[in-house]
Amino acid sequence: MTNHVLVVEDDEVTRSKLVGYFQNEGYTVSEAESGEEMHAILQQAPIDLVMLDINLPGSDGLMLTRELRGQSDIGIILVTGRTDNIDKIVGLEMGADDYVTKPFELRELLVRVKNLLWRISRAKNPVVDENVDDSNENIVRFSEWTFDIQRRALSRDGVPVKLTKAEYELLVALSSHPNQVLTRDRILNMISHRVDAPNDRTIDVLIRRMRAKMEHDPKNPQIFVTVHGEGYMFAGD
Repeated sequence: MTNHVLVVEDDEVTRSKLVGYFQNEGYTVSEAESGEEMHAILQQAPIDLVMLDINLPGSDGLMLTRELRGQSDIGIILVTGRTDNIDKIVGLEMGADDYVTKPFELRELLVRVKNLLWRISRAKNPVVDENVDDSNENIVRFSEWTFDIQRRALSRDGVPVKLTKAEYELLVALSSHPNQVLTRDRILNMISHRVDAPNDRTIDVLIRRMRAKMEHDPKNPQIFVTVHGEGYMFAGD
């Protein structure tokens, strides 16, 4: 069943771009330019996720977020031109699931939407995989990859891939926080004891090396996603 996404954005150009992009990616997409239109659409059809602009005419996106969260478990991603961290924190406290700041890359937003819808689906329909030994929390599986943290072993469809100590520490740090944006400073704090003279550039270099080893197309990363102005996100399925 196709997921239904609602884009709430008063800027017509941005709204059209989002609607067209997500329709092209196979989603059912509705659109609204105000809080009133948003409420009307929500009453007409089941919506799985709302992309909500904070700056709407006549409406406070943060208050709309609180209303939505009070009424349902719908996925909420706030989209805004503001860079004020207070808005971000307040939005998350009001019940938003995620937050992107303009200008954003559509690919990054798609990853966030996919991950949020997956988490919602898992919460509603928990699946028990009899082939996975849940007692072993040290094994991370994503796509065709298996990462055994305890044995420091990474393999792709059973074929081992060598990692340096720093690369291993980076993969542990990121895979331990899936779908979360980690700043360079935070990643440095997790791996700096493994790296000589660490700095911000260290993380960028390590990410580049990991993409070269693990991404099908390093220039269009699907696992190690750059979140501009913030850091990196591990988006392995």
